[in-house]
Amino acid sequence: MEPYPVQLLVDEQETHLALLSHLTQTVKSRDQNTGGHLTRVSRYSVLLAGKMGLAPDEIQNICYAALMHDVGKIWIPDYILLKQGRLTSKEFDVMKTHTTIGASLLDTPHSEVLKFARWVALHHHEKWNGQGYPGGLSGRDIPPAARIIALADVFDALTSERPYKPAGPAAIAAEIIEQECGRHFDPDVVDVFINNIEQMLTIAEEEEPPK
Repeated sequence: MEPYPVQLLVDEQETHLALLSHLTQTVKSRDQNTGGHLTRVSRYSVLLAGKMGLAPDEIQNICYAALMHDVGKIWIPDYILLKQGRLTSKEFDVMKTHTTIGASLLDTPHSEVLKFARWVALHHHEKWNGQGYPGGLSGRDIPPAARIIALADVFDALTSERPYKPAGPAAIAAEIIEQECGRHFDPDVVDVFINNIEQMLTIAEEEEPPK
């Protein structure tokens, strides 16, 4: 007899995915901008991962992980999450905890998808030069999926409307990302982004909320 039956592993993974889907929907319901953000980041990340030649199963994991990367925001107070203006340094310190909270929510030994998503939730705000958070990881010590999703996350933040700012032009966003090559972002991911900017813009247009 197997020490941990395969069907039980499958059932547990499906249960965990259903739970995290519920948590993600809860985050979306609190912040109208988050739903579109998660979908766009997932699609951007899948595009970039595919263009980088990642294996299909890893691309699928990136798709799921991107949808869950901000799940830790479920425990961020509304007065911070929905604030119309710039966060204070203390508020930003609280906001940064969504990475470790998300990792805790995704911490399970029996689901490969959630273990993958856990590392993304924890490390999607790390920077190539080591100046990110929460671990101050740098370069290739940052999980590859987190490097991809980090760029997709910032691109969407720059080009989408937020409570504290209007949507920015894609051309300016691309310039900012290119300037951050080797500092915030993995140079390989930036190269793929620049070479596929038109497809990124197509996704943005397809996912644009109705006015």
